[in-house]
Amino acid sequence: MSMVNALTRIQETVNLERQQWAGLVFLTAVILLMVTGFVRVIDWMSDEQQLPLSQLVIEGARTQVSDQQVRDAVLSVGTLKSFMLQDVNSIQANIEALPWVKHVAVRKQWPNTLKVHITEYQARAIWNGQKLLTPEGEIFDGTPADVAGQELVSLHGMPESAKEVLAASETLNAQLNRIGLSIQALSLNERRSWRIVTRSGIRIELGREAREERLARFVHLYPEIQQQQTPIAYVDLRYDTGAAVGWKTETEETTSQD
Repeated sequence: MSMVNALTRIQETVNLERQQWAGLVFLTAVILLMVTGFVRVIDWMSDEQQLPLSQLVIEGARTQVSDQQVRDAVLSVGTLKSFMLQDVNSIQANIEALPWVKHVAVRKQWPNTLKVHITEYQARAIWNGQKLLTPEGEIFDGTPADVAGQELVSLHGMPESAKEVLAASETLNAQLNRIGLSIQALSLNERRSWRIVTRSGIRIELGREAREERLARFVHLYPEIQQQQTPIAYVDLRYDTGAAVGWKTETEETTSQD
């Protein structure tokens, strides 16, 4: 009887080992199939002919950056590659190079779409007759022609003075608004002397000091100056008191009207 029991236990052990080996073989086969399938999927996804990026979606409120400009910037990197292979950083850099683009986010969306979200600069003023300023005083590469008809104030100064000149224009313009005038141009030269040109053509010299106090003096004197009923060419306020006033000649008046 003991011999039979021993043989039975041996048989059970052999069967258990066979089951364990069978399970191990099955698990190994499953893993190999999964790895093979994964590799094939990666190869397929990496094939430019299988998943080319063929759809472009442009998002974000825009008035200056056209769809065509964005498409041209995207395609300037060459033929778009597959979803897996296309580098969006180079595309983003090309779009960011457009003059009116403040920020851009580029991402891929499965299976074949490229999404571009654009934030444009907002222009508050013309800077040195060639570029534009944002409301924060940041200089960007938009041109005055881009904002023709918006009657933006024209500001002039050194690059590092952009924020200062913009802030001064808003403060000084508020003073002039009290007497029905507004600033067309404001400049701060290398000697830090301030000059205003109003939209009615009056040149106001404020000098280097106490610009707000001197302009307040002009605001006070303006009703009296107007009583002369002669068009004003300039007002020089670079004095401790009073002002020097220049009058337009008939030729200057005719030219300004033209």
